[in-house]
Amino acid sequence: MEQYAINGGNPLVGEVEIGGAKNAALPILAASLMTDETVLIENMPDVRDTNILLNAMAGIGTHVERIDRHSVKINGSLINDLVVEGDSVKKIRASYYFLGALLGKYKKATVVLPGGCDIGCRAIDQHIKGFKALGASVQIAYGMITAQADRLVGSHIYLDVVSVGATINIMMAAVLAEGRTTIENAAKEPHVVDLANFLNSMGANIKGAGTDVIRIRGVERLHKTEYAIIPDQIEAGTFMFAAAATRGDITVKNVIPKHLESISAKLIEIGCEVREADDAVRVVASRPLHHTHVKTLPYPGFPTDMQPQIAVTLGLSQGTSIVTESIFENRFRYVDELIRMGASIKVEGNTAIIDGVNRYTGASINAPDLRAGAALVIAALSAEGMSTVDDIRYIERGYEDFHIKLQKLGAQIDKVESERELQKFKLKIS
Repeated sequence: MEQYAINGGNPLVGEVEIGGAKNAALPILAASLMTDETVLIENMPDVRDTNILLNAMAGIGTHVERIDRHSVKINGSLINDLVVEGDSVKKIRASYYFLGALLGKYKKATVVLPGGCDIGCRAIDQHIKGFKALGASVQIAYGMITAQADRLVGSHIYLDVVSVGATINIMMAAVLAEGRTTIENAAKEPHVVDLANFLNSMGANIKGAGTDVIRIRGVERLHKTEYAIIPDQIEAGTFMFAAAATRGDITVKNVIPKHLESISAKLIEIGCEVREADDAVRVVASRPLHHTHVKTLPYPGFPTDMQPQIAVTLGLSQGTSIVTESIFENRFRYVDELIRMGASIKVEGNTAIIDGVNRYTGASINAPDLRAGAALVIAALSAEGMSTVDDIRYIERGYEDFHIKLQKLGAQIDKVESERELQKFKLKIS
């Protein structure tokens, strides 16, 4: 089984290039089905989730042509099946984006109920509410969800809770509905805006993306486009906290600094130096770090996907910090692993109370989900001694060439598949 072997204790120094945003790529790939003309998508991250989605698209008759590692041409004119199922697609949360895309185009879709990381309940009731408001009937049976309508008609939809997935799904269905749709209390995340820009480049009429009110005027059809996906704010933030935790100096390139403001603000608060350029951010951690409090919130608040990374860093900061998770109730499952490395953390409900320690020590640990897995790699890189991280398939769902990018920053990390390869790594670092 694949794992990361890590020898920690070295500051990470250098430059790292950030790839396309996974959370934008997934809905954009699904939305590319909504025209019968060919769509070219560039800056697509080559990660497990995008590859599973592309395979699922090919499975229903989509023509998928990989131009290179980060570019793909998609033509949805020959789709012959409106049922998206299979074990692989079941494992990713983004499979539900096929509902909005196929419902919008064909007025019917059946999709296997999605999985993804086990970080808590992620209900799809707001998606269903939106589809029904547009005139669709929705049925859940045999592990599948089916949405269908004779016609879709624009509506006024108020989301009871801010939901990225529901905002995206309703937006896709509504662009080909008759009349006008208004989504209130909409999610404002950068990947919501990126999808809206992509759909608009295909001929959709969407206004207000990035605010809490999105207005959509339905169009009859969408057309071909060429589109580059935005940089990944969560990958960028992960490397920014890797600089802080290892007392390093990293410049993250190919980013949109505006998307990173809540992350940069917390790094400055705990004692890091953060310098912004047009498309790069440099994080220098040359002084001892100190405590802070952080609460995860919808964008532009501090992202829930960055919560494990900041917790790992605060575990090495002076004083007592409090991290409050307000989005997902199951997002502290990495804490037991971190305690095995010497962290002093107590979880009470949705709050972690963190007493900073001088150092972590190496241990054999497991990645419980995507972002926590990346955070535990950061912990291992900052720790004294040798660590192994198992279940790295979670990490590879959302980080392209993670260990290779870290190696280029001076990390002693390798991906190993056997006991023999692990022994070779130990010999190399001894």
